[in-house]
Amino acid sequence: MKKIKIFTIGFTKKTAEEFFTLLTRAGVKRVIDIRLNNVSQLAGFAKREDLRYFLRAIGGIDYLHRPDLAPTQQILDAFKKNKGNWLDYERDFLELLSARKAEMNITPELLHEGCLLCSEEKPLHCHRRLVAEYLRSKWGKLGIIHL
Repeated sequence: MKKIKIFTIGFTKKTAEEFFTLLTRAGVKRVIDIRLNNVSQLAGFAKREDLRYFLRAIGGIDYLHRPDLAPTQQILDAFKKNKGNWLDYERDFLELLSARKAEMNITPELLHEGCLLCSEEKPLHCHRRLVAEYLRSKWGKLGIIHL
């Protein structure tokens, strides 16, 4: 298998101009939305249908929603609402990816030059980083670039 290049991005604390410029300059071919909830008014320009339109119109970028790569509401609530710790979140989410066999339900070719999207500003405490690293641990040749 050739080396797969994958990007990650969060939209929080980015203007629409910054967000779409980062994606187009990086050469992203498709955005893979891995948010559980992607229709909230709080998402602004990143609401599912608006985002699908903007990606195509601005950058000729495809859009795909993959909630199977998102945490469950229970895992999210334990971390965000109940102020859980990151290590528990990470453990629970990685167990979920393993149970779902995420590496078998998405192909490296689909992810190549794709960008995992969620809301978190930075990747350190974000499930998009965990998804990318999990897939790299299963597939091997996966270059990860956080935008």
